[in-house]
Amino acid sequence: MGKGGGCFPSKNKAPSVVESNPDPAQTPVRNDDHSIPIEQVPPPIEFRKLRIFIVFYSMYGHVESLARNIKKGVEEIDGVEGVLFRVPETLSPETLAAMKVPVKEDDIPEISPEELVEADGLLFGFPTRFGCMSAQMKQFFDSTGGLWRDQKLAGVPAGFFVSTGTQGGGQETTAWTAITQLAHHGMLYVPIGYTFGAGMFKMDSIRGGSPYGAGAFSGDGTREPNARELELAQHQVAVAGAGAGAAATSSSRSRGRSRSNNSE
Repeated sequence: MGKGGGCFPSKNKAPSVVESNPDPAQTPVRNDDHSIPIEQVPPPIEFRKLRIFIVFYSMYGHVESLARNIKKGVEEIDGVEGVLFRVPETLSPETLAAMKVPVKEDDIPEISPEELVEADGLLFGFPTRFGCMSAQMKQFFDSTGGLWRDQKLAGVPAGFFVSTGTQGGGQETTAWTAITQLAHHGMLYVPIGYTFGAGMFKMDSIRGGSPYGAGAFSGDGTREPNARELELAQHQVAVAGAGAGAAATSSSRSRGRSRSNNSE
């Protein structure tokens, strides 16, 4: 057989020792006629957790309570990570002090618009102001013009959770008037619907939240979110996680089709 033919060694002759190549992928296998390059093996696919950004504004802590509980719900889902962010405050320290607004804890960072593109899903939380989102959250959305111009957030699933002072104070309108922000960015609105089951119909206690998203009542500011409201907030995570997973799968398939088309 020719060189490189791969003969079996005889019983009386010790097999030759072939030095290992430090980079075999770069060295072709030679035979008598031509060189056959060894096809490189693609690197293993690195799986990472889906990241749900929980972006909120909270003045007196009610929305923050929902946000922290949502994060707890995220931690119970395999393959999903929840990250808390605040949006920047627009009021001066003097004004906040006059309104007796508690000092915010520094364990939650402020988010910049550019960081939104790193999320696989987004949940925005805010208190109501006359049936719409608070000015602080609106200011943040107004600062995302660069992302809107390039449609950087198109296809990203997103939802809302809110806080109102009274039962008729905007549990639904605060969320649905915010949908315009998602529509202009091309994001996918993921509401809760009635997936919470019987918990959406119970009338034995006051409960915030609606098919549009989780919610809490603050009353005169002293009422804290109750157990049912916190349960609904945690449930919203499962809905958001499913939406993010579906969007990620669709995006992956789209990229696969694109690569296939480019290779034709």
